[in-house]
Amino acid sequence: MTKIPATLSEAARIALTTANSIEKAKLSRRFALAWQQGDIKSIGTAEIPKEPAREEAPILVPPQEVPRRKITPEVEGRVALLHALTHIELHAINLCWDIIVRFASTEMPKGFYDDWVSVADDEARHHLLLCERLDQLGSHYGALPAHAGLWQGAEVTEHNLKARLAVVPMVLEARGIDVTPGMIDKLKLVKDYESADRLQVIYDDEITHVAKGKRWFEYLCQQDNEDPVKSWQNIILTLFKGRVKSPFNVEGRNQADFPIDFYGPIADL
Repeated sequence: MTKIPATLSEAARIALTTANSIEKAKLSRRFALAWQQGDIKSIGTAEIPKEPAREEAPILVPPQEVPRRKITPEVEGRVALLHALTHIELHAINLCWDIIVRFASTEMPKGFYDDWVSVADDEARHHLLLCERLDQLGSHYGALPAHAGLWQGAEVTEHNLKARLAVVPMVLEARGIDVTPGMIDKLKLVKDYESADRLQVIYDDEITHVAKGKRWFEYLCQQDNEDPVKSWQNIILTLFKGRVKSPFNVEGRNQADFPIDFYGPIADL
């Protein structure tokens, strides 16, 4: 068994360089608990992996080649949906550890690290929940091709913590708030309540993740004496070719304290 590392940055490096997704998720949960219990006491620094380690499966393909099937009583469509979500949750684990090790030298309050360790723990739990459900449905993570472009959000923000917070929780994870309720409803229509319940757990956690990302984004804006709304819009318009995708789950976003003042003016409405 991997021993508990001396620093949080080293824990992040180990998680990122662990290829097997189940092992990565379980290590993430162990390291999160060690940080929360005080067994890991310092942030430290560590070598930043160029990209997360991964196994040969799933095969990575362009987004348009990822299998898409309607959610029906037949298992194939539900497996395709859950496989895609399992891949996204694995990516989310990596993003959490990457923000910790990549920006360890940026002076931030301890609460920042507390929050992202907590989010890493959530994402690991989500990945394990979905892997378990795929197994129950006669499949497994890696059985289908997966999205090849998910790490781009990390690459374009690798030198800027404010941009990382603007993009990952406030665009990518906020999109999850928009689309997950519809998936839950469709799963319930075909009486797959077990999958729907697992997505509900993920949805509820996503709201807290977006809220944490926005709070630390605003903290950095305050440090730089910038208006958060204008700063966020400038970052998104600079980094994204198109505008922010609608439709929006305004109620869910409001629960995350992410009002339409931010995204409405640059939406594709």
